[in-house]
Amino acid sequence: MSELTFEQMLEESFKTIHSGEVVEGTVIDVKPEEIILNIGYKSDGILTRYEYTNEPNVDLTTIAKQGDKMEVKILKVNDGEGQVLLTYKRLAADRGNKRIEEAFNNKEVLTAKVAQVLDGGLSVVVEEVRIFIPASLVSDVYEKDLSKYAGQEIQFVISEYNPKRRRYIGDRKQLIAAEKAELQKKLFETIKEGDVVEGTVKNVTDFGAFIDLGGADGLLHISEMSWGRVENPKKVFKVGDVVKVLIKEISGNKIALSLKFDDANPWKAAAQKYAVGNVVTGKVARMTDFGAFIELEPGVDALLHVSQISKDHIEKPSDVLKVGEEVTAKVVDFNDEEKKISLSVKAMFAPEPKEEEKESDEDVVSVDIEAVIAGEQGETSEE
Repeated sequence: MSELTFEQMLEESFKTIHSGEVVEGTVIDVKPEEIILNIGYKSDGILTRYEYTNEPNVDLTTIAKQGDKMEVKILKVNDGEGQVLLTYKRLAADRGNKRIEEAFNNKEVLTAKVAQVLDGGLSVVVEEVRIFIPASLVSDVYEKDLSKYAGQEIQFVISEYNPKRRRYIGDRKQLIAAEKAELQKKLFETIKEGDVVEGTVKNVTDFGAFIDLGGADGLLHISEMSWGRVENPKKVFKVGDVVKVLIKEISGNKIALSLKFDDANPWKAAAQKYAVGNVVTGKVARMTDFGAFIELEPGVDALLHVSQISKDHIEKPSDVLKVGEEVTAKVVDFNDEEKKISLSVKAMFAPEPKEEEKESDEDVVSVDIEAVIAGEQGETSEE
């Protein structure tokens, strides 16, 4: 039996490796574009930057140092120059595939940083596996601009797992919807009509503002924004404003809100301030053919009928009045229950009745604020 040569003994001292095999190596040298490892084979292994990661322009000297242990996968036993080509990213991808499969089967919530913002959605990487989150599954509301997600860590679940086609789809929308449903449930368990709560203006329209109450949105209608008149909600509120609102009504999952707080109700003191016979001053708020509405204070309007504007005959209020003009008149009728007040300028110039005539009903001028009065009211004559 012949003795083995030194070269043969050395050859047999090295292990046999095969393409696709996972081995552990020790870093013996690091360059910006490659890592050289001793893998216990007759040739050292070469791990290039491209086979380490998909990230561009990574300096491998910042990743590894001499003496580090690394698990790698054999890509080629001989690259034609006697070198063993190694891959780390494909090993990581194999493990990532396994990780994604487990997350898909278990409906696990994953967290990853957004690697790229694309026209149609977001791309994230989990253990070297790229997962695509379509724009329609990024949020529960339509978002035209996804650039705000760049570099952010987001949570999602795997909604589609197809390793053969390398198709991995993430879904963030269902997590947001589930979270909102839970918040909504808690909100409706804690609020009731009459509560004063704090919310954030989410959207403003011509008819009102939608307020995020932390789990559900409430509608603050334009008619409930003030005891006075609000012409345009967009001039009063903007998105992001924090407001305290009164829960006026809860109907199913709909919440009606109000800013008409009772302690600020101007009609509380109106009976005394606007008693019949009092002379008051207000501004013309709006006009119709039958009269002008005078704002005495925010939330309190009174009707100055066309027949009561002057002692002279007037066809329509706009002939002598304009919006914003100050008017001083006497209160001739006050109805607290129906929140109606009638005014008269003409009554300020009428002669004082005799003592015995003051109790006569015929001497009282009363105007229904909502009725359209066809003709002038007849003046009372002294007997």
